[in-house]
Amino acid sequence: GKFSKSRGVGVFGDMAKDTGIPADIWRFYLLYLRPEGQDSAFSWSDLMLKNNSELLNNLGNFINRAGMFVCKFFGGTVPSMVLTLDDKRLLARVTLELRQYHQLLEKVRWVA
Repeated sequence: GKFSKSRGVGVFGDMAKDTGIPADIWRFYLLYLRPEGQDSAFSWSDLMLKNNSELLNNLGNFINRAGMFVCKFFGGTVPSMVLTLDDKRLLARVTLELRQYHQLLEKVRWVA
């Protein structure tokens, strides 16, 4: 049925925690499902489907392809990198952005 906080119908933070499902999976699913201008519908079967198909299969496929690329072109070993000053600046900026993004996720805030 339709979620209702006042009637206690829905999946709430304490219930989600008690499922044993890691917080990052909940975050992925809720961001994936978030409404753009209307209510969204939650179902346990859809949570499982999105976790298995979108998150696990796509991530697993990406990791497998990256591994195959390294095996095919680099003999199974990622070659050493020599970072330029520009590379280091970019990595520092990306690191800063990822830290800020993670902090906002922990505070459950969205930045447009």
